[in-house]
Amino acid sequence: MLQQILQTMTVDPDLLAELSDEQKAILFVKIREEQVRRYNDFEKKNQDDRIPRKPKKAGRKNVDFLAGRDGREWVWVMGEHKNDKSIEEMIEIEIQERALKLAEKEIEEIRRKEEAELARKLEEEKERFEDEQKHKEDELRKQREEAELYASLKQAREAARKLEAEKQKAEEEEKIRVEQLRTGRCNHRFAEDKRRSLERLVKDKNRRSSEIFSEFMCKREEMEKIAEQNIKEVETSWQEQERKAKKAEEEVKELARRARIEYKNSLRQSANIISAVSAFSGNGTNQKPPVPPKSAELKKSMANVVKKRPPRPPNKQAVVEWFLEEERPKGVGTDPRTGKVAVWFHGVISRLEAENYLLNMTLGSYLVRVSERVWGYTISYRAEDRCKHFLVDTSDQGYQFFGANQVVHRSLTDLVNFHKSNPITVTGGELLRSPVGQIKDPPDYHDLMRPRITESTAL
Repeated sequence: MLQQILQTMTVDPDLLAELSDEQKAILFVKIREEQVRRYNDFEKKNQDDRIPRKPKKAGRKNVDFLAGRDGREWVWVMGEHKNDKSIEEMIEIEIQERALKLAEKEIEEIRRKEEAELARKLEEEKERFEDEQKHKEDELRKQREEAELYASLKQAREAARKLEAEKQKAEEEEKIRVEQLRTGRCNHRFAEDKRRSLERLVKDKNRRSSEIFSEFMCKREEMEKIAEQNIKEVETSWQEQERKAKKAEEEVKELARRARIEYKNSLRQSANIISAVSAFSGNGTNQKPPVPPKSAELKKSMANVVKKRPPRPPNKQAVVEWFLEEERPKGVGTDPRTGKVAVWFHGVISRLEAENYLLNMTLGSYLVRVSERVWGYTISYRAEDRCKHFLVDTSDQGYQFFGANQVVHRSLTDLVNFHKSNPITVTGGELLRSPVGQIKDPPDYHDLMRPRITESTAL
């Protein structure tokens, strides 16, 4: 199935829906590798037959790249030139600029507040001066009224002239003071305070810039420490996963080696039994049994016997006929110890029906269903947060999970029993713990396990 997908470079959506996340990742990696291989072959084949560049049209904007000594586009990699600054130096300069901008912003805010305070004080001083002038005018007016009432006419005139002179003098002083206020000569004290405030703000800006720079550098060191710690944790986790993967791979190799030894022993025992039977039935003659056909000839003969199937089942009835003709004679779905249907075996049910079976089950619950979209089976597994579905591919060699470098088992029961103690994936750690049986009557596999009608039974 994988070779067919790589040959056509297309994946049926129904088949893709049946794959688990791990199997999808394997499939996409294999497709990408095939794309890269085909591209490299195409580049090697057409290396001398390059398509020449089209001539530039006049009046259109074009981009010209600088050419290097080799004739190709010149590329500058930051950090390789002797005058290039290191990344640490550039980061430090950037931090200094950011600290200076923040300090200038803070000092500008303080300067605005102090200028507003100085303006407020100046306004208060002006109001106080106006109140004093008003008070003096009231005093002069009262004195003039008293002089008019109690003094003689001459005295009143003298007093009036005196008051008028004093009033003019006061007005002149007021004009001079107002002019001094306007020009700022009378605000020498406020100007001095403002100058001192500006000097203090400049010092505060430099001090604050240094403080912000130090804070940024401390935060950067903390972030680098955290990043180093995270890298160490990831490295430790990756080493642990690699160790588990190597251990699982060694176990798989050991299991395959034992299977080969058992297979050779079974062939040797069957050959001995055949020779013994032929010797017994040959009336004492030493006639040897016929040599079994070679593996290539055996596969060719079996391919002629087995019907050719389309890449995917056209409907549910085709899956049922395939199971009755090819899988049921092998004993698929039955427990070899009891001869009855295995608890975990289910018929042709959908992905949604399988998840309904596993909805309220514990972690590690599983069932095996006949797939309606491919010629094979699907193991539906109850994980912590969701249900996972693993596609099982069938072939002449046996049963294995979809993908490359998978362990091939002689029967579907062997595959299920193997993954009761060996996880399906190293990252997920899926162990088949609790089989989920039937909740329907009749069971959902009744069309697969019904008695077959043959010619002998019909007669």
